[in-house]
This record gives sequence, structure tokens and C-alpha cells, in this order.
Amino acid sequence: MSVVTSTLPSPAPIGSRTHRICLARGDGIGPEITDAVLHILREAGAPVEFEPLELGERAYRAGHSAGIPDAAWDAISARGVLLKGPITTPQGGGYKSVNVTLRKALGLYANVRPCMALHPYVPSQHPGMDVVIVRENEEDTYGGIEHRQTGEVVQCLKLISRPGCERVIRYAFEYARRNGRRKVSCLTKDNIMKLTDGLFHRVFEEIARESPELEAEHRIIDIGAARLATRPCEFDVVVTLNLYGDILSDIAAELAGSIGMAASANVGGTLAMFEAVHGSAPDIAGKNVANPSGLLLAALMMLEHLGEQAMAASIHNAWLRTLEDGLHTADLMNEATSKRCVGTREFAHAVAMRLGLAPKVLKPRTVDGTNVLQLRSCAALPLIATAARAEKRCVGIDVFLDWDAHGRDAAQLAPQLQAAAGTAFRLALITNRGVRVWPEGHTQTLCTDHWRCRFLAQDDHCGHAMLLALQQRLLDAGLESIKTENLYTFDGERGYSAGQGE
Repeated sequence: MSVVTSTLPSPAPIGSRTHRICLARGDGIGPEITDAVLHILREAGAPVEFEPLELGERAYRAGHSAGIPDAAWDAISARGVLLKGPITTPQGGGYKSVNVTLRKALGLYANVRPCMALHPYVPSQHPGMDVVIVRENEEDTYGGIEHRQTGEVVQCLKLISRPGCERVIRYAFEYARRNGRRKVSCLTKDNIMKLTDGLFHRVFEEIARESPELEAEHRIIDIGAARLATRPCEFDVVVTLNLYGDILSDIAAELAGSIGMAASANVGGTLAMFEAVHGSAPDIAGKNVANPSGLLLAALMMLEHLGEQAMAASIHNAWLRTLEDGLHTADLMNEATSKRCVGTREFAHAVAMRLGLAPKVLKPRTVDGTNVLQLRSCAALPLIATAARAEKRCVGIDVFLDWDAHGRDAAQLAPQLQAAAGTAFRLALITNRGVRVWPEGHTQTLCTDHWRCRFLAQDDHCGHAMLLALQQRLLDAGLESIKTENLYTFDGERGYSAGQGE
């Protein structure tokens, strides 16, 4: 981590207080890497007691579709912190991801993933890489709202809210400030998704103005991802939306050396969850070959969150010294720096034996105000003051049709729609998969059975009774809508994507 220069107060160490933490051992390799981490924490004298929870496969089999029993919810809410091993989500329909459910239900809005190279002990193409990805954790396409609308077309809704943008972006800036970072980069695709990603970008610009001491930049996600892969030194703290952050954080972890060693913190206003990034790897479960480093680093982030920076630094330095001494699990073995291949348990014992030692080559963690991760101090930040409610005005409707007439020719569909529009509306646009096919479509455009038909009110305003009457006329004409989206302006500004031909 970079040197901390912030004058803001750090969380005070809690001293001899014992922290009672929820623990889910997980599935697959989860139990064995959890045992390895617990051994290290015990040997270090970490002031934590764990309340075991049954999450994952056993809970699924007991009939809990999200893999989380009611008692687990109560315990997490009471303790405030969860250390979680990797969990297997059963294949097939009806099962929800434990991770996604916990993050959304508990308001764990910021997913924080430090990606730091440990070259040469963990080979990396970018030896100086030190990037933190702050990913929005609750919204975007991860709402999981999907529909099959026609025989050929399915949809997934992407939902972005101003409060969701505000708190994760504010968290990213506060994280950067409190951890001595210099720059915050926002990555979106708002050149295409002008409303959803555009909102995230606009909120970023608003909050950036509150932190003039930090460099702030915006990049389009595609070139931003390319630059992260080739020039990670250009980045420091990255904040982005849920889907992009999921992908970028895995890329960044692999660039730093290995996604198998990556850890993440899921931080909310009052609760936090810490976990390894990797999965449950059932193919190697029980073979004593898994690397426990990802979960160990997650446990250290947990200690820092609790104010136990000295303890976290001591264990972290012992772990770095173990890597320097060439005691590596199978996934890290390399000719240049590995001296002996060790199993999961042996690696944990090696780290415990080096408690009190510091690395000789890699940068050590310190507790004198430098190189200390701070998470808790960023967790309960206020939102921007709520803006006055905009004047909302309905000006039309997009009607989606399942229409599969011979030839799939929009020129045949348009007259039927125009007749149904009556005197209150005008047909402005027909698209197929987002491509304009009327007016002035192109014969080369591939058309499916899914059509968006835009009707705009003749006098720039329409009530719900008018909209319902239009839909009834369409139904009477044999054109049954499968979905509608009302078109609104907000203080006169268009609240829907524009379409050519309007």
C-alpha cells in the first residue's frame, strides 16, 4: 500500500477487547483453508472469537434457496462482521448466490479489492503494480431481473440509482484520501449507455469536486480495461459499476500475480464481509494443496477493519517472509524463487513460525501511520443532500410487441401502428434489437420477433388513461404488447434514450 498522508483520524486500536465475529467455513476447499487461517490467527494471538455459521451447500440442501438460514441472518446482524470461505452454488434453477444475496440484503455496497504485485516471489508482468478496485456491489445487471419476452428474445434490466452511485463513489474518494492514494479513476460506458452509465459518471464528477487534492479522471471502460492490462501504473484507485468491477477486479488480480491470492472486503454502513475472491474448487478439496493466502489476506483486512492494525501488520509481514523464503503452495511454484512445495497446512505453519519477522525484499506493512489499510473509517459516509424532486411529465410510450408476420417487414407493421395511434399519438419509431427499422430502415438489418414501437403524444403530454386507450386499440388490432415503458421528461430533460426519426 502507498504511504498515508491524510490528517484524518485513524480508527483507534481496540486493545485487549475480544471481537466476536461470524465465520462461514464454506464448501470445497473452504474448510481446509479456513482451518489454515484460524491456525495462523491463533498463533498470532489475534483477539477474535468466531461464531460458526452454516452457509452454502448444507443450507441449500436444508431447503434454503439462498443458502442462508434465518439464524445466520440474525447472527451477522448482531456481530456486524463475517469472515467467509468460498461457497458452492448448486447448478440448476431456483438457487441464489450466497455472495450476491448477502451483499445486497445487508447493504454491503462497496467491494474493495487491493491488487498488489509481489514480484519476483509471485511472478507478475507488472512488478510495481499497486491498484485498488472499488466496485459498486448491489445494482447494475446484478439485480438479476430477466425476462423471456418472445420466442427469440430475452432481456436483462440494468438498474442504476443516484444513491447507489453516490455512496460507492464517495467511499472510493474517502478510501483514497485516508490511505494516502493520489488518484481516483472512474470507468464507464456512457458513450453508449448515456442514462445509466451517464448517471454514474455525472455523480463521479460532482463528488470529485469535493476532493481537489486528489486527481480524478474518467475513462471509457473498454480502453480503460486495456490500459489497466498494459499500463497498471497509470491507475491507483478505480471505481466502477458492478459488472465492470467484477470483471476488472479479476483481471487486475491476475495481472498482479494470481487471482488465487486475491481478497476482498464487502463494506456497508454498519456491516462488513471478508472473503477470498476465488471459488470453492471442489476438484482439489481435501487434498491439502489449496493456497490459503486469499482468505488469509481477507482475514487481515478484517482485522484492520476492526482497528487491529498492529496484529494485521505482524501477520502480513510473516506471510511476506514465508513467500520470500520460497515456501510456496503448488500454484505458486516457479524455478526462480521457489525452494519447496508445501501443502495448505504446512504453509500455515510456516507463516505462524515467522511471526515477528519482517520481509527482507518486499515492502513490509507498518503500524506507525504508514502503509496501513483503513476501511472502517469510510463505511458510514453521508450521501449528497437529496436534490429537489424534478417535475416529471409523461410524453409518450414505448410499446414492445411479439410480432412474427411473414417477412418481418416493418413497413407492413407501421400502417397498423399508425392506425392505432389515433389522433392523440404519432408513431415516431420502430426498432428491432435497438436498430431503427422504420422509418428508413435497411433491408440488411436482421430482424427478430421483438419490436419496440415508440408513440409520442401529439401535444407533448399524455395521461395514463390515454396510454391505456392506445394499448387497447393495439390489442383490438391484434397487436398484443409484451411490455411497455412510459417516456418521461424531468424538468424538461428527456429521461429516455433518443431514437432517430422522432
